[in-house]
Amino acid sequence: MPHFLFATGIENSSPTVNNGRKRIDEMASCRHYELWREDFALARELGVGALRYGPPLYRTFLGADRFDWEFADLAFAELNKLGPIAIADLCHFGVPDWIGDFQNPDFPELFATYARALVQRFPWVQLFTPINEMFVCATFSAAYGWWNEQLHTDKAFVTAIKHLVKANVLAMQAILSVRPDVIFIQSESSEYFHPSSPQAVQRAHLLNERRFSFPRSKLRPLG
Repeated sequence: MPHFLFATGIENSSPTVNNGRKRIDEMASCRHYELWREDFALARELGVGALRYGPPLYRTFLGADRFDWEFADLAFAELNKLGPIAIADLCHFGVPDWIGDFQNPDFPELFATYARALVQRFPWVQLFTPINEMFVCATFSAAYGWWNEQLHTDKAFVTAIKHLVKANVLAMQAILSVRPDVIFIQSESSEYFHPSSPQAVQRAHLLNERRFSFPRSKLRPLG
C-alpha cells in the first residue's frame, strides 16, 4: 500500500560565495541554532509528520574521520523524543572549507565516510536524503557561477555533476551497510524551458536535454 508523508524541512544549506570568502549558513540566518527547540515544537503544532533536517555539514565534518556532533546530538535527540520523523539531510549545497568545492575528486569518498559515521551515531534514523538537489547544486556552482567554485564552463559543470552523483551513490551504499532497511528520499528541481522566440529554440532544447538527461543517468541500480 502506498503511503503519503506530509513533510517540511528546516533549511540547512551552506554554500560559499565571494570566491569562498563568505559562507551563507541558512540555519544561522534564521537563528535556528538558538531557536531549534521552538522550531521543532512549531513543526509539531502544524501537524507535520516528517521533517527533512540535518546538521550543517561544514560545522560537523571537520576533517578525515573528525566530527563535531555536539549540536547534532542535541537536535536529533529532541526529534527522536518528540517527533516529527527525521529525514536526515546530509549535504545541502555546500562542503567544508577543508574539502573546498565540488571540483574536488576526493569529495565522494570523503562524504561517504561522513554518511556512515552519521548513521552509526543515529541508528534510529531510517529516512535519508544524502545530497540535496544535485542538478541545482552543480548548475549554480559550476555553470552559473553563483556558489562554491563559481565556475562557468561545461567541464566544471560535468565535473560537479559527476562528483555529486558519485558521492550520493557511495553515501547510499555506506548507509545501507549499517542499516539495510533505510529509505532514501531524493529531491530535485522540476523545470522545463519554453522558447520565447524562434531564435531561442535551440537554447531551450539544449537546456532541456541537459536537465532531463541527468535523472536518467543518476538513477542506476546500486551494486
